[in-house]
Amino acid sequence: MDEFVHRRRELYCEDVPVSALAARYGTPLYVYSKSAFLTRLGELRDAFTEARPLICYSVKASGNLCLLRLMARAGAGFDVVSGGELFRVLKAGGRASKVVFAGVGKTEKEIREAISAGIRAFNVESVQELQAIDRAARRARKRARALIRLNPDVDARTVTKTTTAKRENKFGIDLDHARDVFAQRRRFPSVEIEGVHVHLGSPMYTTAPFRQGLRKVARFIADVRGLGAGISTLNVGGGYCISYDGRKVIGPGDYAAAILPAVRKLGVELILEPGRYIAGNSGILVARVTYVKRGWSNRTFVVLDAGMNDLLRPALYDAYHHIWPVKGPAPPPFGKGRPRRKSLEKVDIVGPICETSDCFAKSRRLPSVKSGDLLAVYSAGAYGMSMSSTYNARPRPAEVLVSRKRHRPIRKRETYADLIRGE
Repeated sequence: MDEFVHRRRELYCEDVPVSALAARYGTPLYVYSKSAFLTRLGELRDAFTEARPLICYSVKASGNLCLLRLMARAGAGFDVVSGGELFRVLKAGGRASKVVFAGVGKTEKEIREAISAGIRAFNVESVQELQAIDRAARRARKRARALIRLNPDVDARTVTKTTTAKRENKFGIDLDHARDVFAQRRRFPSVEIEGVHVHLGSPMYTTAPFRQGLRKVARFIADVRGLGAGISTLNVGGGYCISYDGRKVIGPGDYAAAILPAVRKLGVELILEPGRYIAGNSGILVARVTYVKRGWSNRTFVVLDAGMNDLLRPALYDAYHHIWPVKGPAPPPFGKGRPRRKSLEKVDIVGPICETSDCFAKSRRLPSVKSGDLLAVYSAGAYGMSMSSTYNARPRPAEVLVSRKRHRPIRKRETYADLIRGE
């Protein structure tokens, strides 16, 4: 996280002290680096430059309008999974012609809205969905474009809850049935089926699933081309990993080395759907210590003003996030199994929610902290604010975007009045 570094015993986001942001905007607070978002997008472009891909930022990762506008102005397209996400993209100035629409449960209303907007393509997850798109396009007197989402029965070797391409998962169409779709494509005259989509899971810390999946996809494409189907586009989805604990992980160049040979051989246009890679290490969650509860069953609990309603990943996935005080010495080497400083105290870092699962870290070693101190939860830019809720009637946090020495709020902190709006 190059844009979040300790200088003079204090954490900075780019050139702004994080403590100054907390003092001005309050906590809990999401802080994003503009430079980080643009740098990560540029790294993907550079790695895949040979294919000149359409890079569709995955809105579900972090969908604030200002962040979407930032991506749109940088030339990115968008991967959406709901009518609400499409609405966000269009409000932010995104071009519908650069939008791909995924998801297993698109409603007829969402399909009509997407066709009316003129999106780039639907990632089609079932024959029933393809029928619904054909009906909606015919009624609108338009021709929709579609990519058939394949389920190649490949283990992404990632978290069970985010594996999406095994036979038992709800996503996509298995290869035998997908072949039938292409064989019977003339049954859908108002839909141009121009290619295939495959998303294996997220995050993937090895390229082996891509290599295995693309071998199957390449054979499939050769087969359906033999049926006369024109396959011009390959969408390989996202799932590109980031480092959550500081250890080295594979990067865009490694993914490109696994994906580009297939693209080259098949002669197809390439679409990518990154979300976590762009947003994950581009943001942090800043929280303030409310209490330090010691002497309870030989444990110490550091209670924050942020909870699982603000950042759900640890409770939902047992996900690891590095956590460290905003002020004081820079953190030691990140991660599990690294050398430990004798001065560090073993604590459980928890939130205020009435759930035992409201725990950010167990038996984590931290410098001694007290009420009022600030902690930074790193790698929180993806699936942080976008998965937040108002559980326990807790207003959601504010969001701030930093650009060098400048910063501005990009979402106001919710109020109690916001909690009951519409009721």
